[in-house]
Amino acid sequence: MPTGKTLNSTISVSLKGKSFNVARIKIIYRKLGKEQAYGIASSDGVIEIDSRLKSKKHLEVLIHELLHILNPKDSEEMIIRKSVTLTKILWKEGYRRIDQSTDHEPLQDGSK
Repeated sequence: MPTGKTLNSTISVSLKGKSFNVARIKIIYRKLGKEQAYGIASSDGVIEIDSRLKSKKHLEVLIHELLHILNPKDSEEMIIRKSVTLTKILWKEGYRRIDQSTDHEPLQDGSK
């Protein structure tokens, strides 16, 4: 991912035909060497991820920072356990970051 690239996403849930926005998330890719971190999540929904991360570590850090935003009351230990577990499962199931196109099947809630 090129340094400075920004991705915006809104996480929504649909219940009984009504859609609710759960979190608006903005992901910024940049070098985080000075911060001595792979990723940083802010309470305003901004996630910064070190643009130098590759494959499995990128997946782990992305999940880790998303969990901080979605589960702000979880301890760091709990976030680590969940993110490592999810990363191992997704990796074992063959998840790889390959297709960046927007032409794909919708998710279960109808969103792309």
